[in-house]
Amino acid sequence: MSVDHVGELEGRAEGEAVTMAASALRSYAVAPGVRVNVRSGPGTGYAIVRVLPEGARVTIFCQRPGTTVAGPYGSSNIWDNIDDGEYVADAYVNTGSDGYVRPRCS
Repeated sequence: MSVDHVGELEGRAEGEAVTMAASALRSYAVAPGVRVNVRSGPGTGYAIVRVLPEGARVTIFCQRPGTTVAGPYGSSNIWDNIDDGEYVADAYVNTGSDGYVRPRCS
C-alpha cells in the first residue's frame, strides 16, 4: 500500500484500520491474454504510464468514472486506481461486478 493510501486509514479505530487495510490488499485478475495500459488518469485521453503484462493482478484502492471502454468484461466508464496516479479500465479487470467494488476516489 502506498504512503498516500496509508493516510486514508489514519484517524480510525485500530480494528477498523486493520480491517480496511486487509480489504485494500485484495487483488483482482486482469483479463487473460491481455496486456493492459495503465494511464495517469481515468480515461483514454490520459498518458500511458506503463503496461501490465499478461496474467497481471491489481489491487484497487478506489474507483472513479471516466471514459467508457469496451473490454472482455463488458463496457464500463469505471476506472480503477491501482497506485498513485495510475488507473486501468475496469472493463479489463475481473472484479465479479458491473458496478463499483471499492469506494469512489476523492
